Amino acid sequence: MSQKRVGFSWDLALIRNFFRLILLLALGCAGAFIYWAQHPIIGQGQQTIEFSIKPGSSLRSTTQQMAMAGVPANPMLVALLARVIGKSSKLKAGSYELNAGTTPLRLIGQLVRGEFAQEALVIIEGWTFKQMRQAIAAHPGLKHDTAQWSDQELLAKIAPDYHAAEGLFSPDTYLFAKGSSDLQVYRQAHALLLKRLNDGWAKRDPTLPYKSPYEALIMASIVEKETGQKSERDMIAGVFVNRLKLGMLLQTDPTVIYGMGDRYQGQIGKHDLLTDTPYNTYTRAGLPPTPIALPGAAALTAALNPAPTDALYFVSRNDGTSEFSGNLDDHNRAVNKYQR
Repeated sequence: MSQKRVGFSWDLALIRNFFRLILLLALGCAGAFIYWAQHPIIGQGQQTIEFSIKPGSSLRSTTQQMAMAGVPANPMLVALLARVIGKSSKLKAGSYELNAGTTPLRLIGQLVRGEFAQEALVIIEGWTFKQMRQAIAAHPGLKHDTAQWSDQELLAKIAPDYHAAEGLFSPDTYLFAKGSSDLQVYRQAHALLLKRLNDGWAKRDPTLPYKSPYEALIMASIVEKETGQKSERDMIAGVFVNRLKLGMLLQTDPTVIYGMGDRYQGQIGKHDLLTDTPYNTYTRAGLPPTPIALPGAAALTAALNPAPTDALYFVSRNDGTSEFSGNLDDHNRAVNKYQR
């Protein structure tokens, strides 16, 4: 009887030790897994890794695509982590960047939140719509869905109430997920333009001669193209507003140049000033039929809140600034001084 009790005791102790070992191993593995999940996948100073996840990918396929793109994290561990934290079915397809210092836990968070790789496109104040289209068409981070569309086809998708695309897009820096449709950028730029224009229109000087926000937009585009010194925007707007109120011709070269189209080769002469086009403000009174460029926020503000001035003329001093005059005699003297 006593021998059997000894054997039983020995077996029970062995089992206890075995389970202690299993527990220690499990705790060790769990600790190592937790450490791995919170340790950067790539260290500081290492190059960013780009990868894409295809729509409809399973968890296994997702981790395999990451590994094939060069993400140095064990696919099985990444999948296990996603399951452990309950995110295995919430990973979003798209283009991503793995930056230095990113942990596996942070990476799973990126995939869940859809923190896609960001691209940027800068639209410059004073560009024409043609130049904007060229910049968008040349951007490698965009999907070029509209590349073969005419301006009118594009306008029909974004702003069907307008007859011309010029001026309807706001210059700014636009951020978007890599691989986004170029149509998204056009929509963002148009929405921002409308917001800036409508906000400015609501706060405009009530004595302005504009019949609609669109006329203010046209004026803003002229101010944008005439501005040499940014601080003079409101004064230049004030001159043109004064001329409109008095029924004077605007006589602004940028509108003539815009009307010349591809004929403009960097020089404008007397013949060009006398050749009538819808945009020649030397031969036609009032504003041109459309904007002549993409005006920035400051030009819109100036057009809607011009400086209170008696000036009717201005001429370049050839240093980026302008000489403003209230009558033709003073203006002619300024022209003789700075231009002749």
